[in-house]
Amino acid sequence: MKNDKIKNIIFDLGDVILNIDVPVASLSFSKLSGREQQEILDLFKEKDLFRQFETGTLDEDGFRNYIRELLVFPDWTDEMIDTAWNSLLLDLPPERVELLKNLRKNYRLFLLSNTSSIHITQVNKILEAATGVKKLDDLFDKVYLSYEMGLMKPDPDIYQQVLDEQGLNAEETLFLDDNADNIASASTLGIATIHVRKPTTILEYLEDYAV
Repeated sequence: MKNDKIKNIIFDLGDVILNIDVPVASLSFSKLSGREQQEILDLFKEKDLFRQFETGTLDEDGFRNYIRELLVFPDWTDEMIDTAWNSLLLDLPPERVELLKNLRKNYRLFLLSNTSSIHITQVNKILEAATGVKKLDDLFDKVYLSYEMGLMKPDPDIYQQVLDEQGLNAEETLFLDDNADNIASASTLGIATIHVRKPTTILEYLEDYAV
């Protein structure tokens, strides 16, 4: 159902624009290390690895070295670690990019993603291979990435920063995310929200906006 007040649309990346499968990364590290996948997951969670990398506390080299240290594989190459980390990134359907191009004619578009620099490098490669568009920045008025901001969703401050920097009114702004906590947090600021749930995609959720 279209909200006629909307002038701005903020998109999450994973499972909204790009298809992902988060457990695949821990499975890849499990295969590389010979450890159980659950052991890898528990270790990463205990050390808060994702949060540290996705808020910029760890840079790329710091992340890779921490992986080597945690899993006790000092000889793993950067490429081995990056490939395993990026294995959760799946495909980017070209029709979603076409939707973004269409929407941009009438709305200001933004991306707001909890992510890491290694992932974004790979996402841009996937994007170009699928659509010819070289980078995410070409599709949005501004791309907001957690590791550059030092903040992660669902922290309300991350949404407030986007609103403030861009001079957006919350009630004129629509936010799409696949994570219920992120949606709930944005809603507390008065932002209109759509909780993206598979198998429904942004093509269906936004069909009334893309005219």
